[in-house]
Amino acid sequence: MSSPSSGVVNGGISYWYADDGLPAVREPLAGDASADVVVVGGGYTGLWTAYYLKKAVPSLRITVLEQRFCGYGASGRNGGWLYNGIAGRDRYARLHGHEAAVRLQRAMNDTVDEVIRVAAEEGIDADVHKGGVLEVACTPAQAARLRAFHEAELAFGEKDRELYGARETAERIRVAGAVGSTWTPHGARLHPVKLVKGLAAAVERLGVTVHESTPVTEIGPRRAVTPYGTVRAPYVLRCTEGFTASLKGQRRTWLPMNSSMITTAPLSEEQWESVGWAGRQTLGDMAHAYMYAQRTADGRIALGGRGVPYRYGSRTDNDGTTQAATVEALREILVRFFPSLAGLRIEHAWSGVLGVPRDWCASVTLDRSTGLGWAGGYVGSGVATANLAARTLGDLVRRDSGEGGGGGTELTGLPWVGHRVRRWEPEPLRWLGVQGMYAVYREADRRERTRHSASSSRLARVADRVAGRH
Repeated sequence: MSSPSSGVVNGGISYWYADDGLPAVREPLAGDASADVVVVGGGYTGLWTAYYLKKAVPSLRITVLEQRFCGYGASGRNGGWLYNGIAGRDRYARLHGHEAAVRLQRAMNDTVDEVIRVAAEEGIDADVHKGGVLEVACTPAQAARLRAFHEAELAFGEKDRELYGARETAERIRVAGAVGSTWTPHGARLHPVKLVKGLAAAVERLGVTVHESTPVTEIGPRRAVTPYGTVRAPYVLRCTEGFTASLKGQRRTWLPMNSSMITTAPLSEEQWESVGWAGRQTLGDMAHAYMYAQRTADGRIALGGRGVPYRYGSRTDNDGTTQAATVEALREILVRFFPSLAGLRIEHAWSGVLGVPRDWCASVTLDRSTGLGWAGGYVGSGVATANLAARTLGDLVRRDSGEGGGGGTELTGLPWVGHRVRRWEPEPLRWLGVQGMYAVYREADRRERTRHSASSSRLARVADRVAGRH
């Protein structure tokens, strides 16, 4: 008898592309060109930036350069979590004060609805269902972290968040052994590829020029260099997230962290009855090496987590092929959460990279002396954050160019604007540090599952300090 993990379609970019089909690739750059704004990267950040800039100033000549096709990176491989989490909020509270971080959090809360609004306005059917985000605790230590997390979110102004015990959690999703959960309404499930395809089409309708199969090898003041020619513009915006390390001089800027996913075969009505999940919330947990999942529009479970977290030398993968051990580890999480699904077939597995700054803080910057701007470092929370970052980057460009009246906006005053951080360590320290960090997190989770202490493992606190997360 074959195992539930045999016969898995491995790679091929992602299940989302297997489901919705690969796009027809747009024409590459045909030679040297000029623009008012050149956007490097055709993922969520780059496309949203082009969208909002062109909507605000229709006369702008905007060119998007994408190395493969729009959505080839994390925008076409993520877990489909449109939610209000943002990397670095606690650090920004320490640096700029609590109220500044509250403003950032409120902007993120609003961003969930902004993405849904624009998708509807542009006729993008991305299988959006706003069921909120449910994060569960399955051990005493996780329960303690859950309560602390819940209280922290309330302190940052999220008054509509709810805390549930074991029974209330089971009424929503029947996660085996769950002792409690916290839920926020500021979250939605979506189909990542349908969103990025629709967004690319929307920017083209506005008159933005999009060149695919055009890798940018170097970015400099007022120029983006490709094998097919150089595009010159007053503003060059780097929107490359996990692929930033491939640019000349950027290898240690943001670390390309690897994340992996699986999708199951469609569940039967009986299987869904055993699991619950009628509210179609996105699902996460309070483990140190956390998982994330959604109930897809076509009745599957898509579930992700860290596999091989980092490849030596900041290398990124090509088609998302995932190690068999990672597929099995993700299947084990699925079965631990939902024992009744032990025989459910895994049909697809894939991986992709996300951008991690050395201090784990997302940020947006425009250097007014060079015209160079960038946004990213989302640490896995990019589906919504990319939209807020893009609107912010667009406002920075408009302020600098005088198109926005020359003054600041509510977004340009957020505390993540202009944030700078040191570079990652050189190899082999970078590889050793990341591999060791996640090995320690996994061991900390194992100890918490077996020892039943209400205190978080000391190992995880050590890993947090080494990682620079606190």
